[in-house]
Amino acid sequence: MTRKPAPTARARSGLIAGLVALLLAALTACGGETADPAANGAAYNDADVRFATEMIQHHAQALQMVDLTVGRALDPEVQALAEAILGAQGPEIETMTTWLTDWGQPIPSTSRDHVNADGGHDDSEMMDMPGMMSGEEMAGLETAPDAEFQTLWMTAMIRHHEGAIQMAGVEKAEGRFPEAVELAESIASAQAAEIAEMELLLGR
Repeated sequence: MTRKPAPTARARSGLIAGLVALLLAALTACGGETADPAANGAAYNDADVRFATEMIQHHAQALQMVDLTVGRALDPEVQALAEAILGAQGPEIETMTTWLTDWGQPIPSTSRDHVNADGGHDDSEMMDMPGMMSGEEMAGLETAPDAEFQTLWMTAMIRHHEGAIQMAGVEKAEGRFPEAVELAESIASAQAAEIAEMELLLGR
C-alpha cells in the first residue's frame, strides 16, 4: 500500500491558519457583536461607544449645573464639591471625546454647547439617560431663590450622580475597552462618595 506523503511545513502552517480563522469566526458569532481595535490596539465594542457618547452628555449637564452655582451664596463644603465635580468631569469629557474621535464616531452635542445654550438640544433624547434633568427642571433650578438653591442643587445632583453610577454599571458589565471600563469604575466610586457627602450635608 502506498503511503501518502506527510504534509509539508507550509501546508501545516496553512491548515493551522485556517483553523484559527474558523475559531475566531465562531467566537465572534457567539459573542453577538464584533469588537473593533482602537488606536492603541485594544478592542472596543458598541457598549463602549454608547458609554462614551452618553456619558459626555451626562457629564455636560452636571457641569451646566455647576455653572449655576456661580455667584450663589454656598456653604464652603458645597462650593468645594462643585469645584471637585468641575475638576473631575471636565477632563473626563475630553478623554471620552478623544476615544470617539479615535474610533471614528461622531461627537455628541451637549447642553453646554453654544448652539444648545438656549436649551435647543433634544430634551427627549437626554431624558432617556438616567438621572438627567429636563429643561424645565434646569430652568427651575436656575431661578430658585438663594435660600432654596443649595438644597435643590444637591438634591438634583444626587439624582444625577445615581444615574451616572447606573450607566457606569452597564459599561462595567458590557464594555470591552479597558480604559473605558476603568473610567466607569472610577466614576462609580467617586460619585458614590460625593452622594454620601451631599446626603450628610442635607442631614439625611
